[in-house]
Amino acid sequence: MTLLRIAAFLAPSVYPAYEAIACTIGLQLGCDVEFLTVGTHDQFNSLAPDIAFICGLPYVLMRRQAVPVEAIAAPVLKGSRYRGQPVYYSDVIVRADAPFQQFSDLRGCRWGYNEEISQSGYGITRHTLLNMGETSGFFGVLVHLGWHQRAIKAVIRGNIDAAAIDSQVLEIEFIRKPELRSELKIIAALGPSTIQPVVVNSELPKDLKQAIQQIFLSLGADPELRPVLDAALFERFVAVDDSTYDDIRAMLEAAEEANFLVLQPTV
Repeated sequence: MTLLRIAAFLAPSVYPAYEAIACTIGLQLGCDVEFLTVGTHDQFNSLAPDIAFICGLPYVLMRRQAVPVEAIAAPVLKGSRYRGQPVYYSDVIVRADAPFQQFSDLRGCRWGYNEEISQSGYGITRHTLLNMGETSGFFGVLVHLGWHQRAIKAVIRGNIDAAAIDSQVLEIEFIRKPELRSELKIIAALGPSTIQPVVVNSELPKDLKQAIQQIFLSLGADPELRPVLDAALFERFVAVDDSTYDDIRAMLEAAEEANFLVLQPTV
């Protein structure tokens, strides 16, 4: 194979790490790589990447739809809250001066989310409301924003009251803009959920898939990559398979059984 198409469907703040990893893969395999940054997961089939960084919920849906994807690796984030496991949280943020103190205080609020197919911004929120018995409308207004970074800005500006933000993305924003820590407060941590997988096209040759996986498993020990991995809060990558995402699969199935796939505003 002379060209590998590698696509990132996740937060823009982590693109530098994904691109550096893509370059490393090309160097170690001795092939050309094309690195793509993609706005939405619905472009996956048309792009047909060989390797992709995708959200856990779209991965579960793709497997159900027999899309040829195979989870091979996932990152472990830096920080004691992750306990050395490939998981993350969805931190619920509000303005620092907002009256909200816990998730249940958000009834009737203006809630922002990145996209309906996102586990971090939508799926885990849906699961939380289902567990609370709140399936008939909880938030007053629902605002689609596309990216977690847009949701953070919308909270600060007062355009929305709250949003669930991928903990990796939020921590990166806090590091880049320390003033955000005084402008926002976290009132809940939803999850954990298994973190976003690295997937390969399952139709690639077996030896190539294994070689790609081994590269990911060795990334954490690469001194040249360490600065860019640290900036993305990646401690290392570990091996995963389809069963690793059974937690997200179970959340989706519970929502389907309850006929609660779409968040509806209060009437």
